[in-house]
Amino acid sequence: MAHGHHGDHDHTDIDWAEMAPLLESQAELFTSLYERAMTWLTDKQTEPGLIVDAGSGPGVLACLLAEAFPGARVVAVDASAPLLERARVRADRLGLGDRFDTLAGELPGVLDELDYPADLLWASRSLHHLGDQRAGLAAFAARLAPGGTLAIMEGGLPARFLPRDIGIGRPGLQARLDALEEEWFAEMRASLPGAVAETEDWPALMSTAGLRPTGSRTFLLDLPAPAGDRARAYVAATLSRFRESFAEHLDAEDRGTLDRLVDPDDKASVHHRPDVFVLAAHTVHTAVHAM
Repeated sequence: MAHGHHGDHDHTDIDWAEMAPLLESQAELFTSLYERAMTWLTDKQTEPGLIVDAGSGPGVLACLLAEAFPGARVVAVDASAPLLERARVRADRLGLGDRFDTLAGELPGVLDELDYPADLLWASRSLHHLGDQRAGLAAFAARLAPGGTLAIMEGGLPARFLPRDIGIGRPGLQARLDALEEEWFAEMRASLPGAVAETEDWPALMSTAGLRPTGSRTFLLDLPAPAGDRARAYVAATLSRFRESFAEHLDAEDRGTLDRLVDPDDKASVHHRPDVFVLAAHTVHTAVHAM
């Protein structure tokens, strides 16, 4: 989704060991989108020695970075030890373990523990978890080697899973869910420690961090209907989390529609209906540390 909806951004309340399989399967579903983003990055940073994935989660993207840049050492950075353990296991399984490391701690301060500056620092929807995003970008920039690239994935478009009119409930359910998520995201941002409101002009903010913007590009995930089992599972999990998070803000008809959409015994659910798809757009912004 546009902000990477996890159902809850209060890290203190999330059981990451329990969440890990879901985060991993969702990232795997988006692999084709991420691979195109990595290919784009290979033209911007040709032979990095050190790549840092800031906010790596279970390591799906960190491993894709290691595969895209076979000469690089990759460090997955995250506050969650259970997620980093999954990242280590994944890297070993893929034969990447000899040049794959992990670093546990809170961003951005933990980056000070890196052995040396990064040639490519990747941050996929982790920046918006920092109260002061401008300061976060400055900290990212400070950990770049001269000529190094910062790549952040922020923004894009809300994902779509179903037609506007699905034959049950009021048409336009996903648009109403999008509006609720935007309100929730604004409240989440405002509640972060040291929260600072910023105009989300990412290239401009990267410039204020002393970097030179080098481009933005949006990458599309287009899994047309009828969706496969993995895509259906992702859609069902996402709608279930919307149901849990926004129940009190939905009217009875929309709650009932969501209940039917996630019920595997209902033929109108996303588990069975033929019109389920996944269409998503994620935007990557890059900037370079001038020599």
